[in-house]
Formats: sequence, structure tokens, C-alpha cells
Amino acid sequence: MRQTSHGSGNGKSSSGFSFERFAASSRADFRFAPFNSLLLVAIVVAGLITHLRVHEFTMEAVALSMGSALGLVILLRWTQVWEAVVILGTATCLAFFLHLRPDSEILLASVIVALLVAPSVQIAYQWERAVLLRFGKFRGLRKSGLFVVVPVIDKVAQFVDQRIRVTDFSAETTLTADTVPVNVDAIAFWLVWDAEKAVLEVEQFGSAVVMAAQTALRNGIGKNDLSVLLSERDRLGQEIQEVLAQKTNSWGITIEAVEIRDIIIPKGLEDAMSRQAQAERERQSRIILGTAETEIAEKFAKASEHYQQNPVALHLRAMNMVYEGLRQKGSMIIVPSTAVETMGLGALGGLTAFGKGGGNVSDSSPEPSGVPGVVSSPPDSIE
Repeated sequence: MRQTSHGSGNGKSSSGFSFERFAASSRADFRFAPFNSLLLVAIVVAGLITHLRVHEFTMEAVALSMGSALGLVILLRWTQVWEAVVILGTATCLAFFLHLRPDSEILLASVIVALLVAPSVQIAYQWERAVLLRFGKFRGLRKSGLFVVVPVIDKVAQFVDQRIRVTDFSAETTLTADTVPVNVDAIAFWLVWDAEKAVLEVEQFGSAVVMAAQTALRNGIGKNDLSVLLSERDRLGQEIQEVLAQKTNSWGITIEAVEIRDIIIPKGLEDAMSRQAQAERERQSRIILGTAETEIAEKFAKASEHYQQNPVALHLRAMNMVYEGLRQKGSMIIVPSTAVETMGLGALGGLTAFGKGGGNVSDSSPEPSGVPGVVSSPPDSIE
């Protein structure tokens, strides 16, 4: 069971650590972004320049100031909580005082200002809403752009992404209504339309949506047969969406759609269904062939009624059949000699052969029937 949010702002999968994802969660008090790091270093550098103008130049002051600034940036970027600001600030000021006294007041002041000001300037992205708490009480939502928080007192409970999210979930080895174990993979499209409700009324609303979707999927599988699951995926997705919507609307979350991606059945059952489908297609093909034979016989019976009292039409049909056969290059048709004589093809074939031979009958060797490509045989030789 995995969760993936398209355009979550960090470009990383849900597995693995991310500073941006940690800062957007309820575990962080603020977001210490690159802008905050630059602000902290700038204030410390400004204090160092002021210190060097007032007091004499010492490499110890430069090294301690810059080393402390870089160390604070790394540690605050890692922790992003006010407790770290207080502890790290106290330790840094103590180190300045012990090494640079009595000329450390400017550097001490710059470190304190940097530690308080840098985390206080927060940035919310265009697609985010920041839930602000003051002394643990809801203070309001902050829209995209710059906003300021009171050091130590305020806490950004969570940066809520209000774009459409895509979450995949699954139901493994779940029995259908006809007791067939299946594995079903599905995806849900959802978004947070009320960040206040989602953060203040639901603990880890993302996990809550995934668990609710998985439960609804299992219930939907148990109510339907395997054939229904395979043929009516859209209807099953619509049912799961309606069940989820009833739960999540009160959380400030809307389920846009639920789609069934894949239904995996046991290998043995898959082979049996394949054989069943093959047998069904074979049965249908035989039925179609039998129906065609019946229709052909009916057509022949109707045609015989027309030919029965009209021998000329029958002869014309026979001649047409012979002609169609002779059109193929190198073809040969064997017909009874009586049929050839009845159709009057002998004289016609002889005239054709005589014309090709230039009038010399002895030079031409017409075939026995007188028709090129047609071999006549006695009636008793045709079975």
C-alpha cells in the first residue's frame, strides 16, 4: 500500500526522507527552506562585519562566526523545531562568550537575531495552505506567499497541499461473493478542500483516506461475483467512491474518482477460464456453421424450383460454372461428356480450335471434348 501525490513539491517518492515533506507534516514547527538559510547566514555575516569594524580583526572571530552560521543552518534544516533553535542558540552564544569575551556582545546579538528572525519568515507555495497555531490554539490559515510567525510561540501545524492527489491501494487475497480469492489494485483521486478540518479533526488524514479506501474496496469485492468484477469495473469504482465520499466529506476531503487498475486471479482458475472461453467459442463456431449449411440448403432448394422446368437456365448456369473455372490460369475441369454435349459445347470448341489452327484441322489437336481446358469423360467414369 503506497501513496503518491502528483506535484507534491519535492519530486520524490513517498519512501525515503525528505526535508520538504518533513517540514509540511505536523512534526515540524516551521519550514526551514533555503531562503531561511540565506537569511540566517546574512544576519550573522552582517554582525561579523560590524564586529570587525568596532574591534580589531581576529581570525578566531571570523572562523567561529562562519562555522557557527553553517552549523546552525545544517542543524535547523534537519530538525525544523523551536526546541532546536533554543538549544542550539544557547550553545552557540555560550561558545562566543567563552572564546571572545569581553568583545563578543555584537556577535552574540547577531546570532540571537538570526536564530529568531530566520525561522520566523515562512513561505507557502501557490498550492498550499498553512495551518497556524498559537499557544496550541488554532490561529488561522495562511495563504500562499510570505507570512511571519512569532518565534517559539507560533507553530505551523502543517502545510496542506490542495492539489489533486493520486493514491494507490490494494486488497490482497480477498474472497468474492462466489468464494474466489482475488488481488485487486485500485487508485483514488482526491483533494483537500478544507485544510482546517483535515488537520484539526483527522490525525494523518492521508493515511485515513488510504485505509478507508482499502476497506471499501474489500467490502465491494465481497459483495460481487468474479464475473461482475471483471465486467463492471467502472460500477465497482463508482460504489467505492460513494462510500468514501460519505466518510471524507466531513473531513474536508473530496474523492474525485476511484478506478480499478487490475484484478489478479489464481493461475489455475485463469487457465480454466481460458479453456472455458475456448470451448464456448468452438461451440458458437459450430452453431454458426450448421446454421450456414441450413441456409445454403434452403437456397439450393429454392434454386432447384427455378431450374426444374427451365432446362435452358440450368444449361446457362452450367456453362457459367465452366467459364468461371477456366478463368483461372492452368486450371482443368473434368465433366461428363454427356453434360458437354447437352450444353452444346462440342461444336463451339471445335470452331474455336479450327480458327486457331488456320483452317488446317490436321495440324490442330483439339482436346477430346473440343473445348480447351475441358476434359470430357464417359458418364460411367464419374463417380
